[in-house]
Amino acid sequence: MGAERNDSAMEAPPRKLVNIEHVLENASLAEKISLLAGSDFWHSTPLPQYDVPAVKCTDGPNGVRGSRFFNPVPALCIPCGSGLGATWNPELIEQAGKLLSKECEAKGAHVWLGPTVNIIRSPLNGRGFESFSEDPHLSGILAGSIIKGVQSRGTLAALKHFVANDQETEKMSVDVCISDRALREIYLMPFQIALRDSNPRVVMSSYNKVQGLHVSESPKILQDILRKEWGFDGLIMSDWYGTYSCEAALNAGVDIEMPGPSRYREKEALAAVFSGKVAQHTIDERARKVLEFVNDAALARVAKEETTRDVPEDRNLNRRLAGESIVLLKNEENILPLTAEQCDEVAVIGPNAEIPAACGGGSASLRPYYTSSVLQGIRGSLPPNAKVHHEPGVYGHILLPPFTAEHVFNDAGLPGVTIEMFNEQHNMASRKPFDHVTIPDTTYQLMDYRHPDKAETFFMSMRAHFTPEHTGPYEFGLASYGESNLYINDELVIDNSTEQTPGGMFFGKGSAEKRAIYKMTAGERYVLRVEAGSASTSKVTGGSLLAIPGGACRLGGCRKIDRKEGIRRAVELAKRCKYTVVIAGLNADLEKEGKDRKNMDLPPDVDKLISAVLKAQPDAIIVTQAGNPIRMPWRHSAKAMIHSWYGGNEAGNGVADVLFGRINPSGKLPMTFPDRLEDNPAFLSFGSDNGKVHYSEGVFVGYRWYETRCITPAFPFGHGLSYTTFDISGIQVSPSQVQFSIQNTGKRAGAEVIQMYIRYFAVSQDSKFARPRQELKGFKKIYLEPGERKLATIPIDKYSTAVWDEKRNSWCCEKGDYIVNVVSATEGLMGSFKIEKSIFWNGL
Repeated sequence: MGAERNDSAMEAPPRKLVNIEHVLENASLAEKISLLAGSDFWHSTPLPQYDVPAVKCTDGPNGVRGSRFFNPVPALCIPCGSGLGATWNPELIEQAGKLLSKECEAKGAHVWLGPTVNIIRSPLNGRGFESFSEDPHLSGILAGSIIKGVQSRGTLAALKHFVANDQETEKMSVDVCISDRALREIYLMPFQIALRDSNPRVVMSSYNKVQGLHVSESPKILQDILRKEWGFDGLIMSDWYGTYSCEAALNAGVDIEMPGPSRYREKEALAAVFSGKVAQHTIDERARKVLEFVNDAALARVAKEETTRDVPEDRNLNRRLAGESIVLLKNEENILPLTAEQCDEVAVIGPNAEIPAACGGGSASLRPYYTSSVLQGIRGSLPPNAKVHHEPGVYGHILLPPFTAEHVFNDAGLPGVTIEMFNEQHNMASRKPFDHVTIPDTTYQLMDYRHPDKAETFFMSMRAHFTPEHTGPYEFGLASYGESNLYINDELVIDNSTEQTPGGMFFGKGSAEKRAIYKMTAGERYVLRVEAGSASTSKVTGGSLLAIPGGACRLGGCRKIDRKEGIRRAVELAKRCKYTVVIAGLNADLEKEGKDRKNMDLPPDVDKLISAVLKAQPDAIIVTQAGNPIRMPWRHSAKAMIHSWYGGNEAGNGVADVLFGRINPSGKLPMTFPDRLEDNPAFLSFGSDNGKVHYSEGVFVGYRWYETRCITPAFPFGHGLSYTTFDISGIQVSPSQVQFSIQNTGKRAGAEVIQMYIRYFAVSQDSKFARPRQELKGFKKIYLEPGERKLATIPIDKYSTAVWDEKRNSWCCEKGDYIVNVVSATEGLMGSFKIEKSIFWNGL
């Protein structure tokens, strides 16, 4: 575990810049080629003989994970991308970027691998929670803001995943079949805006193909568009294991293959130069970009060792991020906000109530400094004499949740879990451990575990001491990469060694979760012991290219719930409690890198639970947590609804702040919540059709589709209510800007997001292009005290009316009349302007 931050010993000495010309003139071809791939999982390759240091990268996008997979240093966790998108607040997002830069410094990292600006094309994208929005303008503006914040302190940001990496299904091989117009207007646009506004020093190429070529091998995308048209002069980095060739990727423009050691850029690159398939000057160009990247990173102020920096000012900002991301979907009869002093007895119902919804799964996951559940947030908001009752009702998980340090103790009696490492199997009585580690929960991945006494095949004994709160059956689940068995008080309960069924855990390398029931008595202590082996003992084959030589394991468990009985208990509790809050949603098992969702549904029986509670207590407040849209068949029965996301360290506190009115909600949905999955524009064309995915909806993505086809969603893009009211008036429109007045007409201070939509209006002639009904082209978040009025302006740039003309291969501002619609949560104003002559251009 990393040491606490000590500013006096925090930063490494300033680095001198590399003499790029000296290196290029004197380094051998082999030395130059060595620069074009990482040295290990996180670092570029150093050339100490030329004073070229290594540059360290670290995963984002909702925190700074650090370099360790096994027993990592705890880290800050901010809300997920879609949660940040829901703030619609560029200034606040820039502050979040500065906070991430401080975390990078503490973790000794020069490069933050974020933000993710892929478009949320479908509700089913397993990784959609990492992205900001379904809209390219909102995505690009917020991406530019967070990059400016990150890079303001010297840390470099890596804009990713360039481009159209909008699903997890076959993401390394699927061919995105898309028109040039849709590619330009929807999927490239957020990258273009971010580059224009913030000058990121790194762009990460995506895994997928676009129009027949892997992006890492596409001269059109990397050279013609990114380098030449947009003028990007930073580093082009491959996604991890996203380089698939030597010559094609080098010639297309990928400067550095990650991670290292290289698979394609050692002997293969030498041979490619000698055979003339890659020119010597191409190697020099790629090496120059890597050396410039090293010099760019010299400004980063990084720690010598990975440390923590959990300080009050960071917590305060993070809590504001969580609270400002929350969207008030419904508030009939002004049920919200609650008054804490009046809540003498509160029912908290639902499977997500005591599960901290900090982050989704995959690259975005990390070990947070701390977490807060909604149940904790509610309890912390009420007077000491208030009674808070909790009933989960039904399961909300897919995999059984791991045991955490809040519920189990290690062998020394301290919070946590004990792991001992052996070179002998568990049935050898004389074996002795060569290492002893305490970890925070019953999950581990030994991807980067090293010890001088470790054999190639080794074994782990993981122990957790657990005292149940209830008497009755408990369900346990065990999944692993490598053999594993679960013993409870030395009794074999799960055998996951004799036979193993392949599952999706651990990047596709692990077994499926094997489950068993064990009866327990409240108050008694039980020793949960898992005997496991390293990866070489696994009976499962296949999975990703990612190596996990030490193996991996996850032990989960919880009280076994009879669903009918659980719902009955929840209903009875709701009947007797005037103040009832239901918390339900998804989690990192359902929204994660590597797997798309199959539907928009909540976990089994959760909808039944919510419907039953609403029937028993119509004033129940429904809180949903998810990074992407979910189906809400009970929404018409609910009077009060809020949607939160994966809210980071402060997820539960942020929800409680909104429930009790400490924060006036100002979040707006950054994507459409459809009524049914079948309504979404990608319904017939998401996934893979024999290796291809057809973006058949063209530019009609998200709200553009619903509005143009007159489909009423459950909740529209940009929707979000407040505890106060606003009035907008006095709109004045010109071809370059919109000006208006806004006043807070309520009794609470609050912020409103004014959204500017533009559409072509056929008066004298129809447009040559099929156009959406309207498109977001600007927005402004404005904070107002009660009664306060402000004058505000939203600029109109040339892209506000632009379409991509495929015949001319250029942008076009088409002459004609344009309608401007300026909207708040409850009203809208309209104006218009005219473009007298069509104009065409290329570039930013």
